Amino acid sequence: MELSKALFWDTKFETIDFEKHRNYVIEKVLVYGKLSDWRAIQNYYSNEVIKEIAMQARNLDAKTLSFLSAIYDIPKEQFRCYTTQQFTPKHWDY
Repeated sequence: MELSKALFWDTKFETIDFEKHRNYVIEKVLVYGKLSDWRAIQNYYSNEVIKEIAMQARNLDAKTLSFLSAIYDIPKEQFRCYTTQQFTPKHWDY
């Protein structure tokens, strides 16, 4: 699979098993990837797999959450990261 190697700066890219580590790979691409990375995971994994992993991810940023909600036509409230963010207190902004 052709992915940006910069996404996996913290891992030896050659050792990534794209089936065994699919949650890790998909979450990295969703949050930090380019459009070409998004297309690469769509060609490699089924939309159902990507959707399931995205819905269970804990740390998706607001832009990624909005994008996935629109693409898959799923309300934001059904994503795990949305409910997790609601329970996590924010720092005070003085």
